[in-house]
Amino acid sequence: MECALNLALFDFDGTITTSEMFRPFLEFAVPPKRRILGGLLLAPIVAGYKLRMVPPNFIRACSVRLGLSGISASHAHERGRRFAQEVLACVLRDEALERIRWHKDQGDRVVVVSGGLDVYLSHWCRYHELELICSKLEIKGGRLTGRYDGLQCVSAEKSRRVMATYDLGTYPVIYAYGDTQEDLDLLRIAHRRYYRWQEVT
Repeated sequence: MECALNLALFDFDGTITTSEMFRPFLEFAVPPKRRILGGLLLAPIVAGYKLRMVPPNFIRACSVRLGLSGISASHAHERGRRFAQEVLACVLRDEALERIRWHKDQGDRVVVVSGGLDVYLSHWCRYHELELICSKLEIKGGRLTGRYDGLQCVSAEKSRRVMATYDLGTYPVIYAYGDTQEDLDLLRIAHRRYYRWQEVT
């Protein structure tokens, strides 16, 4: 049985942080030579993305494949831990931290629901004592395969995972916070919806 008062669902990139953090993590975690090679290989896909011909989830999948394939899981998590401490700590929105604190103070269950990667979000959420639903990286033989473990946690997958994890009917009020089109499905399952920190109907 759920014991929290209400449920608060927070997107991470651009909602809790001031900007998107997927690319900064890859720049932080991927070795320089591989990063340069990956940048060259991704250039046509990036151009297509800027022209809105390539969807965001495709370019993220390609970036993960080129940047993280074969890297040891322990190394990736260590880089993720350092990224959470050294980089994420500098890009947090004060209003987001205040709102998270407000929810926790009144006994709400607070969950980060993000397309970001588990290798850094798990450390950040553990430090802030928050629950986490996010995109996970596949590991085989102790190394990253360069693929996602399941679907990326974006758009409809966000709401699907929330509904699969929590009994929404047990919460009097569900709050959701997001900032892009990929968050709209998450907002739709909430009673009180905040888009770019403005409450919407």
